[in-house]
Amino acid sequence: MKRGSAAAMAGGGAGGGAAAAAGQYRVCGNCRKVPRQEKRVQVSPPLTRGPSAFIPENEVMQANGLDERTNLLVEEYSTSGRLDNITQVMSIHTQYLESFLRSQFYMLRMDGPLPLPYRHYIAIMAAARHQCSYLINMHVDEFLKTGGIAEWLNGLEYIPQRLKNLNEINKLLAHRPWLITKEHIQKLVKTGENNWSLPELVHAVVLLAHYHALASFVFGSGINPERDPDTSNGVRLIAVNNFCVCDLANDNNIENASLTSSNFGIADSLSELEALMERMKRLQEDKEDEEASQEEMDTRFEKEKKESLLVISGAFDDEIVSTDVSRYIEDPGFGYKDFARRGEDHLPTFRAQDYTWENHGFSLVNRLYSDIGHLLDEKFRMVYNLTYNTMATHEDVDTTTLRRALFNYVHCMYGIRYDDYDYGEVNQLLERSLKVYIKTVTCYPERTTKRMYDSYWRQFKHSEKVHVNLLLMEARMQAELLYALRAITRHLT
Repeated sequence: MKRGSAAAMAGGGAGGGAAAAAGQYRVCGNCRKVPRQEKRVQVSPPLTRGPSAFIPENEVMQANGLDERTNLLVEEYSTSGRLDNITQVMSIHTQYLESFLRSQFYMLRMDGPLPLPYRHYIAIMAAARHQCSYLINMHVDEFLKTGGIAEWLNGLEYIPQRLKNLNEINKLLAHRPWLITKEHIQKLVKTGENNWSLPELVHAVVLLAHYHALASFVFGSGINPERDPDTSNGVRLIAVNNFCVCDLANDNNIENASLTSSNFGIADSLSELEALMERMKRLQEDKEDEEASQEEMDTRFEKEKKESLLVISGAFDDEIVSTDVSRYIEDPGFGYKDFARRGEDHLPTFRAQDYTWENHGFSLVNRLYSDIGHLLDEKFRMVYNLTYNTMATHEDVDTTTLRRALFNYVHCMYGIRYDDYDYGEVNQLLERSLKVYIKTVTCYPERTTKRMYDSYWRQFKHSEKVHVNLLLMEARMQAELLYALRAITRHLT
């Protein structure tokens, strides 16, 4: 496989042209963005050290040891060339990290339909839907390094029409993928100077889904802003009159210690753990005794779908989107709405058996964007099957039912149903505080707080909660891809 070329860039020159353009715009020394106006706002540096605001630094280091394998993976597959905070937290699960880095590197650096700067700008557009300044800042830097035109960083009105045309599908994929139809695909691939070829569109869709889902991981794991090695305390302080809203979207993970769940006793946590293990055991025994009828399975799915409406992540007023994030967003007020929302037109459930990743999505994406299907499939399988056969302090535990419940609950919130799955298991295994956390991380990741993270599975290890976040991320990405690829298939038939 060859690495992609930064030189072949549609809609503008690369290399020297980008450098010349950069000279015409003031670029923030911290995040390399091009601010529009000076703003008198103060941002505090993160209050916690280490890669995560939710996980003590020593626990991340103890869990992964930053072993030689991790360092080799970073050298081979990191586009930034450094061990960033996402990678440090993910490296708690080194097996998964390898699949993740390989697929991400392929999307961003290897031969593919899209020029390199386009890939990073699409990543910026995707991250902006969830106000994830951590990812925006990372890809602004990469965009410029790969020959991107600095003027584009002033906002969507400065980019080619071709990229602007992705706004609608970006918005729908991020928040309500079930609304994507073959008409959206036809509009993008219709003949004309700004059209997308199907391989280009598939590459773009994979990038959008990847970075929407990665934003969920960033917020769900409390990923801290990257530290600057050139300053004494590791954090570059931002002058008030040169404010660039660096890392503003991650400020909500810096919470007062009083918001943690210290009021829950150890005895409560232990009884919660024992009760969960007992329910898992009982479910397995019931399944061996008798299977539910198809009619009963239908009823349980509809019940779970409706009950997900009652899982509310918090009452929020209209959220303020910073200028440096909003410049990359069209229709910022558009967000997630429950698939089973009452009083609205009934949307047909996506029956997974009618369009599966294994039998349909995989082959389509592989045909139009060579090899990415294999890499994504390996990543999905890795996270779904990953287990250490432990739960908190217990060993030799079969966690299959729990992993399946987490994955399928995400798909349920997106209207995807598996006919052979008993959705009664979701209610048995996922407590309310965990459901609130899952819904927030998956549907409104920018609202995730440390209190939510701390409130569920209080006796579990942080490594186990990171595993939960990996499952949520991949379930979300697969759900987005299934809707988009089904629409492309319908366009082709």
